[in-house]
Amino acid sequence: MQNLFERRKFKRLPINIQLLVNKVYKQDNDIIEGIDADVEVFDISKTGIGFISSGKLPLNYYFDTRIELPGNDFFMAVIKIVRIAEKEDKILYGAEFVGLAPFLALKIDAYERSIVQEDDGNYMHYNFE
Repeated sequence: MQNLFERRKFKRLPINIQLLVNKVYKQDNDIIEGIDADVEVFDISKTGIGFISSGKLPLNYYFDTRIELPGNDFFMAVIKIVRIAEKEDKILYGAEFVGLAPFLALKIDAYERSIVQEDDGNYMHYNFE
């Protein structure tokens, strides 16, 4: 059986981004406000992010955020939480970008090229399995 990483369409790239999630929502207008959860993004791909959070975030909910890449590049994104896993003393989350425009995905390509030059192609990632 293939592991989760081998099934991915795009590489997960190591990154360190700090976010604050104030509210999450579902498409049926179910909104949870006042969460104020610190989020540490540890990897990114063209399809989503992996992160650790100080707060409990519900599965299949969305949040809006600004993804800031190194080199003063950024984009706005809608994120859907699609996976939650406890590992050691941490809660790891997997999330997908919702409706990310192809030209914004190119920013992630540019980020990949920059870290391949710096890290010689070695990637780190958390495994959810």
